[in-house]
Amino acid sequence: MNEVKNNSPKRPVIFYYAIALVVLLALNFLLVPWMSERSVKETGYNEFLSQVSAGNVTEVEVQEQNAVIYYKVNVNGREEVCKTGTMNDPDLVDRLNQANVKFGSVIPQKQSMLGTLIFSWVIPIVIFVLIGNWLSKKMAKSMGGGPGSMMFGKSNAKIYVKSSTGIKFSDVAGEDEAKELLTEIVDYLHHPERYQDIGAQMPKGALLVGPPGTGKTLLAKAVAGEAEVPFFSISGSEFVEMFVGMGAAKVRDLFKQANEKAPCIVFIDEIDTIGKKRDGNIGGNDEREQTLNQLLTEMDGFDGSKGVVILAATNRPDSLDPALLRPGRFDRRIPVELPDLQGREEILKVHAKKIKIADNVDFSAIAKAAAGASGAELANIVNEAALRAVRDGRRFATQADMEESIEVVIAGYQKKNRVLSEKEKLIVSYHEIGHALVAAKQTNSAPVHKITIIPRTSGALGYTMQVEDGEHYLMNKEELENKIATFTGGRAAEELIFHSVTTGASNDIEQATKLARGMITRYGMSDEFDMVAMENVSNQYLGGDSSLSCSFETQTLIDKKVVELVKQQHEKALQILQDNIMKLHELAKYLYENETITGEEFMQILERQ
Repeated sequence: MNEVKNNSPKRPVIFYYAIALVVLLALNFLLVPWMSERSVKETGYNEFLSQVSAGNVTEVEVQEQNAVIYYKVNVNGREEVCKTGTMNDPDLVDRLNQANVKFGSVIPQKQSMLGTLIFSWVIPIVIFVLIGNWLSKKMAKSMGGGPGSMMFGKSNAKIYVKSSTGIKFSDVAGEDEAKELLTEIVDYLHHPERYQDIGAQMPKGALLVGPPGTGKTLLAKAVAGEAEVPFFSISGSEFVEMFVGMGAAKVRDLFKQANEKAPCIVFIDEIDTIGKKRDGNIGGNDEREQTLNQLLTEMDGFDGSKGVVILAATNRPDSLDPALLRPGRFDRRIPVELPDLQGREEILKVHAKKIKIADNVDFSAIAKAAAGASGAELANIVNEAALRAVRDGRRFATQADMEESIEVVIAGYQKKNRVLSEKEKLIVSYHEIGHALVAAKQTNSAPVHKITIIPRTSGALGYTMQVEDGEHYLMNKEELENKIATFTGGRAAEELIFHSVTTGASNDIEQATKLARGMITRYGMSDEFDMVAMENVSNQYLGGDSSLSCSFETQTLIDKKVVELVKQQHEKALQILQDNIMKLHELAKYLYENETITGEEFMQILERQ
């Protein structure tokens, strides 16, 4: 990973402290004279006599030894101190008495030594330090760091002491296998002597791998909550610095703190940021490689018997350096996969405890409809249901709210400002019924759950939702072919009824092509290639990036077979719709008038003679 370069010029820290020093000198120059002695105006003796005659002089002090007269002048409420030289004037005292001028001390007293010290040095130095710190923090932010980014070599790990996170295994649902593996680590932290007596050693590190949103970070916090030990949490990106060597220093500091607070848990999130495979290219990212090397060294060097357990999470395990995954470092690999049907139901119940919900909500039905959803998406579904209930003025969420929230997560919100023309609405009705009718007439297709032609913010003008009866982990060749036929059913209906095609089938075409190509290149479901893999898939947890590993001639043949397979299923869908054209008209008319059909309504019309 290349460093992010900031092209803005960087000024040294001394520049900002120089600014603060200038401010200090200016304050010292302005404040000290003001605090020590007020300014005194020099005047002539004639002006002094004129002010006395005018009655403006209120007080005088005659210093004969210095041949100076200080006097206060008050004109229109504005008072100032003036001084003039003494003259050989024997009538001066009489004039002052006639003008009712007081004799006293009008020279402003000088500040005490303590006051002078405070206002000339202490206060400016405090201001100097505050300005310097503020400018340093501002510089740190301009360099892309946080408040602690100028603390070079210090770890940014957040420390949760004891069980302050408040998260237990009971707060994590749908990942029973992962919890079982992690429970052993918790037991070791509670009773290390049981393992030491038999000579067993706990893994130094455990790597949590799985798709985004499955609860890897939540599981790590639950381990700390159950073990009631200090929990260090840091992201892999926080190790990467613009200064070479700073990331390695942070790793050293993190493990130093962990050893001091043992037993404890160190959790590194998104470890693939610093743990990517090293290559032989010269001039690579030295900072990232140095950080990785330091992490490898620290994991080898610390004493596992102290009870320091390293947990890490990633959704890109295939990109990690092999040295990081060998025994003695991350010994245990814990998969945190997408939850199954029962897991989804349990996760929904956990999150439903946080909101007010109706007593008759069927979590099993919601879990079936949300097939393939991660824990984070299920939490979002529950929250969307609560928000919908508030918008509708209800005090609790209902089954309808939960079902609608599934559609929001899958297809987006209803796009109320998009109004279809009558012709477009009719085309979309036939398109969606084409999908549903082809699916229903095939024995191995999932039953139709809901059909709608209400536009969504995702861009879909309508969609057909199918819900499997149960959890399926394998699909045979016939089932995959039926899915391709179902994808082509919408376009087939348009061709059959309107003798034309539209752009509405773009996503269907993409899905059908992807599935057909997978059957040939990955699943070995073609006679020509038998069980030879033609495609490699990487980043399986992030959508799966595929690449063909075959000759150009073979790629041409694969393309030909994909076209033949999709075309064959397209013709099959056309035949199904042709054989049931009256039901196609009847169902499309009903959908056109009502905009939404449930699975029960669809089957009633389909089975009606």
